Amino acid sequence: MLRANTARLLYNLVARVIPNILYLVTPPRKEVLNVNKLFVGLDLSLKDYKVSIIDQNGVEVVKPFSVTNDQNGADILIDTILRCCKALAVDTLFIGLESTSVYGWHIQHLLADSPQLKPYHPHIICFNPKLIENFKKSLGNLPKNDWVDANTIAERLRFGRLPKSCSVDFRYLALQRLTRYRYHLVENLAREKSYYLSNLFLKFSAICQDKVFSNNFGASATELFHEFLTVEDIATRSLDELIDFIMEHGKKHFECPQATAKALKETAAKSYRLNASVDNSLSFVLKSCLENIKALEKQIKAVDKAIEKELPLFKNEFLCLTSVKGIGPVLAAGLISEIGGISRFENDNALAKFSGLYWSEYQSGDFTADDTFIRKTGNHYLRYYFIQAAEQLRKYLPEFADYYSRKYNESKTHHHKRALVLTARKAVRLVFALLRDEKLYNPSARKGDISIS
Repeated sequence: MLRANTARLLYNLVARVIPNILYLVTPPRKEVLNVNKLFVGLDLSLKDYKVSIIDQNGVEVVKPFSVTNDQNGADILIDTILRCCKALAVDTLFIGLESTSVYGWHIQHLLADSPQLKPYHPHIICFNPKLIENFKKSLGNLPKNDWVDANTIAERLRFGRLPKSCSVDFRYLALQRLTRYRYHLVENLAREKSYYLSNLFLKFSAICQDKVFSNNFGASATELFHEFLTVEDIATRSLDELIDFIMEHGKKHFECPQATAKALKETAAKSYRLNASVDNSLSFVLKSCLENIKALEKQIKAVDKAIEKELPLFKNEFLCLTSVKGIGPVLAAGLISEIGGISRFENDNALAKFSGLYWSEYQSGDFTADDTFIRKTGNHYLRYYFIQAAEQLRKYLPEFADYYSRKYNESKTHHHKRALVLTARKAVRLVFALLRDEKLYNPSARKGDISIS
């Protein structure tokens, strides 16, 4: 009887203790959610795009197909994706395409904004073509055709480690079209001015060499270059005639017209003489270039007014950025349009990576390279605006000036470029903090900056 009672007590003890020990040693598994994913790769062209749809095991869900690059084609694509999602009970949808010119602009934003696809939590990923090219190489010797490229994009989606998918806000897209057009005009203006100066040297060589005019696009300079058709015209004119001309067209900008007139005669005397027909051709080219320059400057002023009309939609963001001395309306508008809402980015590192202001790393064994290159795989418009911001901030803010100077002295090569890019990276941190916290810039108070109501 005693043995039976003892045995029962031992059994009860073991039954209670052992499960607890086992729980500590091997805790119960957490329930794993079965998430079905669908991957859609699009290879774009002007007239159509090839589509490859695979599941999370890399199996083709439907046979690859092609649709026209228009609204009808987009409707067919969305309908096909929906049928696949329903058939496979898809939870998360990934759609990838390459950033190639403007061919994918419509479909990218249409898919991101599609209410039909919203239940499947779509991630629209726009890849840098170089990333897809490098990934394709890792898959072996694949042929080069659009169908393979579409499947490669789908496989790249399935591989993971994707750039962050950003939501589309059409307010920013409207402003972005204007700021990018301004960027385009400014580039054309710089190109046209450069071409004008190269032809001006051919016609008035010594005048360009000695820089008689501080600005060859000023009123006095342009009038002189078109009033006097040849170098000989300037050289043979009397000093008094040249002084009168400069005083008439200079609008009192010249401190000493006599000295300028004398310099003109001296430089004209030693300039190359040209054949008459060549001289006439250059005169025509210079006149046309100048007309183009004036037209571009007029267009830039017009687009500035159009940008100004859009800015009330971004009042808080605009006030935050323009509170920093050195960031004017144009620069602020460019930053706002390309960032597209600061909530898209988790931190300043994500914003820097999006703009392409981050550096490669080269390390092997005990060796770590000091001289690494900047990766230019991000938004080159945004990178341009941050670099322009760095140029301005180092002029007006001592903190940025000191930082630029320190990085300039630390650089072994390309001192200015490296220091400027590093200063631009510092500008990223400033812009991110201001937009995230909706604060006005106050250099004297690191904490408790003035909030925007």
